[in-house]
Amino acid sequence: MSQQPKTPVRVGIEAKLTAALAPKSLEVIDESHRHAGHGHHHHPDGETHFRVEIVSDAFEGKSRIERHRMINALLAEELASRVHALAISARATSEPG
Repeated sequence: MSQQPKTPVRVGIEAKLTAALAPKSLEVIDESHRHAGHGHHHHPDGETHFRVEIVSDAFEGKSRIERHRMINALLAEELASRVHALAISARATSEPG
């Protein structure tokens, strides 16, 4: 897991993905600092750009698009409000890293 601070949006993302997908591993990385001054999508507190790296049995037999759609659906509220960008790496437990 990342050593980044446990900020509200990050904690919410982690909680939703953990509850729904029971991941074997999950890392939620706030990359907002890399997008400072990025037009109107910058929030003074950051937490607008994230990377999710997740490994879960829930992805077994699913295509990359299906996996992304699952995650996007779970995080629809965040994506509709605070989160401007979400990069996703989603693997099934049986797939090599």
